[in-house]
Amino acid sequence: MGALVSVLVTITLSLLITRVATEAMVLTGLSQQAAQFQARSAFTGAGFTTQESEQAINHPVRRQIIMWLMLLGNAGIVTVVSSLVLTFVSTTGYRQTAIRGALLGIGILILWAVATDWRFNQFLTRFVQWALQRWTKLDVRDYTALLRLTGEYTVSELQVEKDTWLANEPLSKLQLNAEGIVVLGIQRSNGFYVGAPQSSTQVVPGDLLLLYGRELTIVDLDKRLKGSRGERSHQQAVVEQQALIEREALTDVIKTGSTH
Repeated sequence: MGALVSVLVTITLSLLITRVATEAMVLTGLSQQAAQFQARSAFTGAGFTTQESEQAINHPVRRQIIMWLMLLGNAGIVTVVSSLVLTFVSTTGYRQTAIRGALLGIGILILWAVATDWRFNQFLTRFVQWALQRWTKLDVRDYTALLRLTGEYTVSELQVEKDTWLANEPLSKLQLNAEGIVVLGIQRSNGFYVGAPQSSTQVVPGDLLLLYGRELTIVDLDKRLKGSRGERSHQQAVVEQQALIEREALTDVIKTGSTH
């Protein structure tokens, strides 16, 4: 029975470790999805080689987090395997094996239910961020609140592919601001980062754009191809943005007037 408890404790610690690592990498600027993928890959030793992996290992703090994950992951996997072997090898009969197997399954289901519960995830995220702020020097400012990421607005990464509407054009010609999209930065494929790019900055295939704007507009931009259809899509987005600006201005006037 001790070996069975050891398995469940190790799985619990593994989930907690990868969650802490995920939040830590998010605080370094990595997206939540990318951070979670890299944390689990490093912990399990999967070793995926992607552009996101390069972004992780090229950052000194993220590289240190991944190194610890690889070390702890190897120890955790060995512990789980050895404990599982002891759990079932030490049984004296079919009945005892079935009972231990059932207990193990129930324990894993409970852990999975807790790990995927959104209320628990919210609590754990706040706790991890507090702990990282308390005991580390990572930047834990709430960028969601600072950027007013509510309603339709979001910060998103967009990979520029060949033959897309964005490729091989300067920002001045693309006029993304007319669509309500702000380019916060550009990660070049050679590793160079362009912060607060100027209108003359060229967008080329392989760039990773960091964008702020309405989610639907960014999704449409990601699918937009070169040619007349792409230009029509751009003009439609400009018209929609202008209509949105007019509605917001009218609403602001009405609300401002009602407060006086």
